[in-house]
Amino acid sequence: MDKKTELLKRIETRQARLGIVGLGYVGLPLAVAFAQAGFNVVGIDVDANKVASLNSGQSYIEDVSSTVLQPLVHQGLLHASTDYADLAQVDTISICVPTPLRKTKDPDVSYIIDAADNIARYGGNGKLIVLESTTYPGTTEEVILPRLKTNGDQVGQDFFLAFSPERIDPGRTDYDIHTTPKVIGGATPTCLAVALALYGTVVAQPVPVSSTAAAEMVKLLENTFRAVNIGLVNEVALMCDKLGLNVWEVVQAAATKPYGFMPFYPGPGLGGHCIPIDPHYLSWKLRTLNYTARFIELAAEVNSHMPDYVVGKVADGLNNERKPINGSKILILGVAYKPNVSDVRESPALDIIHLLQERGADVIYHDPLVTDLHAEGFPQMSIELTTELLNQTDCVVVVTDHAAYDWSWIVKHAPLLVDTRNALEGVENGRIVRL
Repeated sequence: MDKKTELLKRIETRQARLGIVGLGYVGLPLAVAFAQAGFNVVGIDVDANKVASLNSGQSYIEDVSSTVLQPLVHQGLLHASTDYADLAQVDTISICVPTPLRKTKDPDVSYIIDAADNIARYGGNGKLIVLESTTYPGTTEEVILPRLKTNGDQVGQDFFLAFSPERIDPGRTDYDIHTTPKVIGGATPTCLAVALALYGTVVAQPVPVSSTAAAEMVKLLENTFRAVNIGLVNEVALMCDKLGLNVWEVVQAAATKPYGFMPFYPGPGLGGHCIPIDPHYLSWKLRTLNYTARFIELAAEVNSHMPDYVVGKVADGLNNERKPINGSKILILGVAYKPNVSDVRESPALDIIHLLQERGADVIYHDPLVTDLHAEGFPQMSIELTTELLNQTDCVVVVTDHAAYDWSWIVKHAPLLVDTRNALEGVENGRIVRL
């Protein structure tokens, strides 16, 4: 029996043992989904705290509840380790490691390289290796494939390689790992067939494409589309400000058109694990081919300016109260990158805090889901939100519109508000400065 037939049979009968490298917001939900489908899953992560938490049945990811995780751990379907050697006995490996940007805005694929080297060290023969981490087109075949070609092993015969981009949207409930279509590209048609069989056990709609590079490009297009359109509407917000118009009214009215328009909304800047980062992977790749991705560069310029624009709005609001930023007590409401999650990666709130502090403001923050910002370089804890606190501030800046906030109560007690999210829509009050 050839390796493809053997692996397909093991997947179909749930005898295949699966490995997940990286147990963050992508890897852990994937591991849980496969375990729920009846597979034995081992997760690998360098963070010993995550491993210990998972093995005790305690989730550290908002989209995975401990009540879902615990039975899988207790049944022996899911366990975690810091030792790559545990991958020696698995049949498939999904790589879900971070792919951040360097300070120069160049891709940092060191986590992918480390994972590939360790997989090769413990043997990739007979296995399906799937990269899920967002990266530039060509990474799977240029970075991972050469590391797996040990002892003359041939891709598509001796081992199988694919790319399938994650499409996790933390905090979302209408689409999850099962109902979100899954794009998959194989290094060979045989690789694609094996990867489709694996993910078809948990995903309702696998979407095959012709190559790993095409699948890599799909992911970058998705998030570049968002980044560029957010950049457009942020610039429209700047235009509306100069024209004396309400950008929220303009966008909402335009959104009534039933065709040819998709609403995007302005904000204090881009945040999260994808939209501020992924377009730069594409831009970097194209620079190596002597091509400038002009839309990406322009959108990045507009979006990265938004925290400065927000600080300008704070300055204008305080100026109308005959107060300077220097010495003013400013409360930031919400520091997560989007509502109802605790993730602060690339959050514009961090830039806004830094810019206000540079101008001499006394900045404090409250976030119902983010209790501590020490890890982000700010020696601050979330402060208790009270009537007395609101009364004592000079300005409240709404950066993240968590559902937990009582906006009518906040408006009643805050002396000045800068609303960057249209959280106070419909409230007519001279103490509110809108984006």
